[in-house]
Amino acid sequence: MRKKKKGRKLKRKRDQRKALLKSLAEALIEHERIKTTFAKAKELQPFVEKLTTKAKKRTLAKRREVLAILSKKSTKKLFDEIAPRYKERQGGYTRILKLPPRKSDGSKMVIIEFVK
Repeated sequence: MRKKKKGRKLKRKRDQRKALLKSLAEALIEHERIKTTFAKAKELQPFVEKLTTKAKKRTLAKRREVLAILSKKSTKKLFDEIAPRYKERQGGYTRILKLPPRKSDGSKMVIIEFVK
């Protein structure tokens, strides 16, 4: 039974899942739009939304919290370019757009991007 356990395992161990989310978040911040599977996008969305909310506060403590997760380059872009865009927005910084299934294995594909 599930018993209030949240999140998907994505067929990976904990450390691999954390590394996957970090790399997907960095790619999304760098390119502002990435193509991935539906399950990965659904896990990535709240992860990136929480980082963006921290970046909106623009304090040194919040910058260090984000820096503990992301690289310097991604943190800088998040704080200087992306977060100021959503100063008036209360949440919902990303959107998921569905694509046709992948030909090789039929996996559900999506585009996850920042809302303009």
